[in-house]
Amino acid sequence: MKISSSIFPLISIFILLLISSATSSDFDDFIRCLPQQSNSSVPITDAILTPKNSTFQSIYQLRANNLRTFLSATSRPVAIITALNPSHAQAAVICAKRHDFQIRIRSGGHDFEGLSYTSDVPFVILDMFNLNSIDIDMSTETAWVQAGATTGELYYRIAEKSNVHGFPSGVCTTLGIGGHFSGGGYGFLMRKYGLSIDNVIDAQLIDANGRILNRKSMGEDVFWAIRGGGTTSFGIILSWRIKLVRVPPRVTVFTVQRTLEQGATELAYRWQQVAPKLPKDLFIRLQPVPINNSGNNKTVNVSFIGHFLGQADGLLRLMNISFPELGLTRNDCLEMSWVESTLYWANFPNGTSVDVLLDRVQENRVFSKSKSDYYKALIPKQGLETLWQGLMDIEDIFVQMNPYGGRMEEISDSETAFAHRAGNLFMVLYGVQWSESDGGINATERYVEMSRRLYDAMAPYASSNPREAFLNYRDLDIGSNESDETDFEDAQEYGAKYFRNNFIRLANVKATIDPENFFKNEQSIPPLPH
Repeated sequence: MKISSSIFPLISIFILLLISSATSSDFDDFIRCLPQQSNSSVPITDAILTPKNSTFQSIYQLRANNLRTFLSATSRPVAIITALNPSHAQAAVICAKRHDFQIRIRSGGHDFEGLSYTSDVPFVILDMFNLNSIDIDMSTETAWVQAGATTGELYYRIAEKSNVHGFPSGVCTTLGIGGHFSGGGYGFLMRKYGLSIDNVIDAQLIDANGRILNRKSMGEDVFWAIRGGGTTSFGIILSWRIKLVRVPPRVTVFTVQRTLEQGATELAYRWQQVAPKLPKDLFIRLQPVPINNSGNNKTVNVSFIGHFLGQADGLLRLMNISFPELGLTRNDCLEMSWVESTLYWANFPNGTSVDVLLDRVQENRVFSKSKSDYYKALIPKQGLETLWQGLMDIEDIFVQMNPYGGRMEEISDSETAFAHRAGNLFMVLYGVQWSESDGGINATERYVEMSRRLYDAMAPYASSNPREAFLNYRDLDIGSNESDETDFEDAQEYGAKYFRNNFIRLANVKATIDPENFFKNEQSIPPLPH
């Protein structure tokens, strides 16, 4: 999607306003500080972009994936540090802290609220995108993955080494590993192997003093916190060490679609009962979308999208016993390698080369607002009909319902900072999207209000006290602070929803590793008051 050229004069004005808000001497001192604190053989001057650089604007918007947050931001970064070496990231931390600039960390740019590339106070973006090495050691079945690598690159590099290894991570192939893992990271292997963080065994973290820490030097409390607690409250992830998982040489995927007229409501109700209890090798996502039938009659088309760690014959035997109502047939099933199945889930056409996994930047950016829910009880058919009606009223919306059970309920909710474990049947993403032709930035209020209306309508059926939310599906509606403030009571409000009973422990860890609260954003974790 191209951004209207009429927007760019406004962007230039915003940049000038921001630069004027920070004294030029502070900015100049910050820029001079960077080479002094970097000991890399690669000059950090090659990584510094300011609004005076011709490429500044294109790099800034390249990984600002939500046009709603990008175009509504009232300020722009005073500089972007496109780190080419770990010491560049260290220097950015030391100098930003010394000269009182906030730092925002971006890798893939998929933060739903744009907190990785926006702020209301003078700030610097530390862009980790170029730190994307992946070092796989098949003798130990492990890998070191830098923060700027994408999920697609990780899948591709694993497949280069082995056709019987994979990793449980996200469906979108342009997610930056640094942020994706730190919030949990889930995908179609989560019922078999849990979340990404459940398979992380070490990490490199830059703290507020610019030191690079590993699991041993950061300590087990910090290592616990960064796995699900969102790393940007504690430091900057340089890399993760992960344990690869075993997958069969051939897996089976399928998509079965039914409209309301074809009994989708009954099938969706049955899915809730079945999907969380299936064997771990089978994952079935439910994805309803509103459509117009002939004659402009609105309905909902419900997709049952499956992934089975095995071949079609075994899948059909299992489905005939566990979920015969869906009517899965041999013609619905596609057998392929595990890495090919990552393309299937990312909605690439069948037969697409796996080389597409190396495309690192999201195409077709849109305006969007997303929200999430956890469900601990079945949504009654009346509730499903409420959901269907909400979809048809909004139209520009998709919903993804992802089943739990399996490995997800075997791991204690206190083992990592990610607390949404046993007791959940499924988690849900509601995503409203619109484009320039739908009104663009001027339509934001209308679409956001529609998403809130649907969210409110589903409240009787979702988790409660608190109504839980998924950190990787960032949502400022559930509570937030100002850009440069972290009020503890406000943080408790969103902290309980994201982290449940783990919030206080996270705040205690924060007080240990970043007592001055240098690393902050609108939904960061504050130090526990003493």
